[in-house]
Amino acid sequence: MMNKKPSILFLFSDTGGGHRSAAEAIIEAIHLEFPGKFDTRMVDIFRQYAPLPLNYAPDIYPHLSRYPKMWKLGYEVSDGTRRIRAFYDVMWPYLRSAVHQLLKENPVDLIVSVHQLVNIPLLRSRLHTNKRFVTVVTDLVSTHSAWYHPGADLVIVPTIPAKEKALKSGLPNDKVMVIGQPVAEKYINRTHNKFDLRNRFGWDNNLLTVLLVGGGEGMGNLEKHALAINNSFLPIQLIIIAGRNQQLKSKLENQHWNMPTKIYAFVKEMPEFMQASDVLITKAGPGTISEAFIAGLPLILYSKMPGQEDGNVGFVTNQGAGIWAPNPDQLVECLKNWINHPEELKNVASRSTQLAKPNASRDIAKALEKQLHISISNRI
Repeated sequence: MMNKKPSILFLFSDTGGGHRSAAEAIIEAIHLEFPGKFDTRMVDIFRQYAPLPLNYAPDIYPHLSRYPKMWKLGYEVSDGTRRIRAFYDVMWPYLRSAVHQLLKENPVDLIVSVHQLVNIPLLRSRLHTNKRFVTVVTDLVSTHSAWYHPGADLVIVPTIPAKEKALKSGLPNDKVMVIGQPVAEKYINRTHNKFDLRNRFGWDNNLLTVLLVGGGEGMGNLEKHALAINNSFLPIQLIIIAGRNQQLKSKLENQHWNMPTKIYAFVKEMPEFMQASDVLITKAGPGTISEAFIAGLPLILYSKMPGQEDGNVGFVTNQGAGIWAPNPDQLVECLKNWINHPEELKNVASRSTQLAKPNASRDIAKALEKQLHISISNRI
């Protein structure tokens, strides 16, 4: 009889913040570093296990994110070690059955959370002390108190400011590791020449290439900024990713463009699009920022989710890897400045490259492998 492979459960939910992509990047790295050695599985804890109405959270999130003031209020009211634990004390009778069912149906050796709302109820309900629990924080700088619980065996964070928040939240230093943001392998393997990629995509090889993205839902006033760039008549080519927002894509396609412009829906070739570009204009999401660092792209950040993305802006601008331009006129002025001062653009690109952590996913995989060995040893 064959021995059962050690197993790892990843808990996530599609409620913003790139939780799914982070889990997938880590799982990919585990199988690259330790091929055939471990079984891995993913569970969307809200959609698959949460009671009504919490199981609708992934569907509600895109609508809530369009009301930043409401989002900010909820974030600030709940952000605090005592406040968040008091909230879960009230919620626990409502959540207990679902959490117990999750653990019963997923008898694994290691639990990995990549979602801040999972940690407190799961750690409260751990039925067996030999199951290790690791949190991988997927917010870059501004991290909510819900990420941090002293009952976790290890908390992996992407930046020093995130570690400082962990320590402030009561975690001991030896339980916190600064590794980086998990990024898929396809963003790391830069095997194509920039100009070959442009030829493949049918882009102009002689113009500064500006990539404008708004996240998977095409959020963040992308249209307003795209039209401001169009009205500037700058000597660039503009590549716009409208995401899953088909209405936005149609509106942009019906626009008269004063510069070479390509408009796409959600694309699988985002790593190649980044490699083929010279500047990235995006909302301040942690995953996209980390991917841009690996591509060595100067960043113009034009939108952020209040709370968890606030610190991302300062992280980029203070390190000289980009600018914050929520106003379309500011965005256009930045592009003009970089066009007129190419050395400055080159320096910003260099700073972006220096912030890259391309080995983060594999380093996280190695840290999880060590935790798994401890879990198995405790079981014997």
